[in-house]
Formats: sequence, structure tokens, C-alpha cells
Amino acid sequence: MTPEHSPLGKSSTYTEQYDPALLFPIARGQGREAIGIGAALPFFGTDIWNAYELSWLNARGKPQIAIATFFVPAESPNIVESKSFKLYLGSFAQTQVDSIDALRDTLKRDVSAACGATVSVRLIAPVDFAKLEFDEFEGLSLDRLDLDANVYEPDPTLLKAAFDEAPVEETLYSNLLKSNCPVTGQPDWGSVQIHYVGPQIDHAGLLRYIISYRSHTGFHEQCVERIFIDILRECRPLKLAVYARYTRRGGLDINPFRTNYNLPMPDNARTARQ
Repeated sequence: MTPEHSPLGKSSTYTEQYDPALLFPIARGQGREAIGIGAALPFFGTDIWNAYELSWLNARGKPQIAIATFFVPAESPNIVESKSFKLYLGSFAQTQVDSIDALRDTLKRDVSAACGATVSVRLIAPVDFAKLEFDEFEGLSLDRLDLDANVYEPDPTLLKAAFDEAPVEETLYSNLLKSNCPVTGQPDWGSVQIHYVGPQIDHAGLLRYIISYRSHTGFHEQCVERIFIDILRECRPLKLAVYARYTRRGGLDINPFRTNYNLPMPDNARTARQ
């Protein structure tokens, strides 16, 4: 269940016959232990996966397509390695399925088993594609700041807050998030939104901190949890939510959301880069 044993960075056989064994779970625990997260999670949330390359055959052999969205709870013990997810979804290409509802049930069963928790699945048929929305993060853009940056590994000491002033409530975002796959080194491009209530966070320091992920290696979910923990520790907000949307790779995009207070689920609207 460790990344080096996954299909990442290896030659793969692409099967077009349904095979749930292709899903490769990776335990969240090791990544969380590295940033000091124990069994009692300091947040809750969801990983939103969107899959754009899903196709199967109906009972008469005619190809069908849909966009699939998976909602993986943050408390699940495992994530699924993304290349294995792509291989699994590709295994439906020449597989006959009785109905879209039957497909949804199969996807939910298999991905839930791999993650070790109940995963919700939504399938969007072509008739509803036009209803899909694009949107950008709300809030104040950190990218407006004209500043120098020279730190490219996560450095929480860049984070500062005005502890001697009245607390504020702010929503901030940046489109300059970049990290790298921990196995292949391929770049992962993303945008991150931070909403908090507490001592005002220094905007320049926060942007430099986000930029500091540029050479960091880590899965999307791990990066967002590290951002959450570092802000929580260094800036001590009363309320905090961190939401990232990454551009797709292999027909998949991954969008982790973490919060320590009750917020509605993000609406999953795609950004322009997605």
C-alpha cells in the first residue's frame, strides 16, 4: 500500500475488461504522521474526484459515456492512487453494463472498498453536460501582490499573523500552487482557497508559503492537509477551511477540501484551467 508499489512510473497493460483489482489503495496514515496528525483528525472534509474518461457498453454493445464524480470522505483510511484509478475506469471500455444505475452501484462498491469508507458517486450523462458550470474561487487574490520569492520547499515560518489585533474573517486564494508527484516527479498544478476567522494572516507571507510548495513532492490530499496544519499551527485561526482544485491528469482531477467547522460542501464547479 505504499506509492513505490503502485502502477505509477511503470509500464502498464491497459485492459478493457472490468477489473476492480486494478484499484491501488494507499494508506493516509504515513503522510499524516509526517506532519503530526494522529488518530484524532483536526479537520473533516472530502476529496472530490472528477473523471472525464469513463465509457462502457450498454446491453446491446453500444458505447456509452458519462462524467463521474467521487466524494471520498477525509476520514477514510485510504486514498486511491490516481493511475490505478485511471486503469480501473478504463477497464469498463469493453464491458457491458445493464444500466447507468448498475454502473454507479459498481463504482461505489469498488471505490468504497478500496478507500475503506463509503464513497458517494454521481454520474452525469451527456444530456446534462451543458448544465456543468465553470467558476473561479471567490475571495481576494493573493496573486495581486508584487513580491520576491525564493523558497521552494514548504516553510511554515513564512506564515505570520497579527495576534495583537482584532480577529478578522477573510477568504483568500491563489492560482500559483504547484507540487510534484512523489513517485514520477510530474508537476501538479492547482489553485487553493483559504477561508478563516482569527488573527489576520499576513498576505505576502501566505503567498510565499503557497509558492514554497513548488518543488515539494506529495499527493494532492497530503499537500492540502499540510497547508491546513501549518496555517492552524502558525496563525492559530479559530475557524479554517482549505480547498484546492488541481488540473486534471489522465482524465482525472482531484480537489481536496478540509475544514474544522461546519461549512457546505464545495459546489465542484470547474475552474478555467480544469
